[in-house]
Amino acid sequence: MAVRIAVIDDHPLFREGVKRSLGEISDFQIVGEGCTKEDAIRISQEHRPDVILMDISMPGGGLNAILPILELFPSQKIVMLTVSETSDDVASALNSGAKGYVLKGVGSRALAEIIRTVASGESYVSPALSARLLSDMSSRSGAPSKTDPIGELTSRECEVLNLVAAGLSNKRIALKLDLHEKTVKHHMGRILAKLNVTNRTEAAMALRDAGHENHLV
Repeated sequence: MAVRIAVIDDHPLFREGVKRSLGEISDFQIVGEGCTKEDAIRISQEHRPDVILMDISMPGGGLNAILPILELFPSQKIVMLTVSETSDDVASALNSGAKGYVLKGVGSRALAEIIRTVASGESYVSPALSARLLSDMSSRSGAPSKTDPIGELTSRECEVLNLVAAGLSNKRIALKLDLHEKTVKHHMGRILAKLNVTNRTEAAMALRDAGHENHLV
């Protein structure tokens, strides 16, 4: 089944280029395009794309479109495709519910793989941006950066974090590990505190950046 994609960007030449390169891929289908926040919300309602590619800098603001779209369709997958490399924009997009954050310099082949990754239910942030985000968070907290914060987790906490990084909900993690969901929530609280992060996405990025993915799953 084709991945249905909408492209929202107020630069016509860039938008056309993205549409053309993705439209040539056999398992992709471009179902909508626009250039404003309002376009993004309308297209999400009219076409229900699998993935929305959306710029940050456009009339109405791309970041301002995320929550209204997710309020209508909580499962909508949104990828920010932008030139902004600021940690504040990355954090704002992820905290609002975007599933991906990619810089416009990405190649068409890499972008296609990122879209497939997000469409399958996973999240993606350009590696350099996730590293910078974590570094900035550490600096703002005044805490000295640690070489391997993952090393402070217990084996059970590592199991839980690996499953979070794989996209599982607390309920599914509880079933997989034969735990109560309340116990999983307790582990998550300790994981967030130990890694000095505020949400599941940031915890998963910390795991990936430390190079520990799937070691204990």
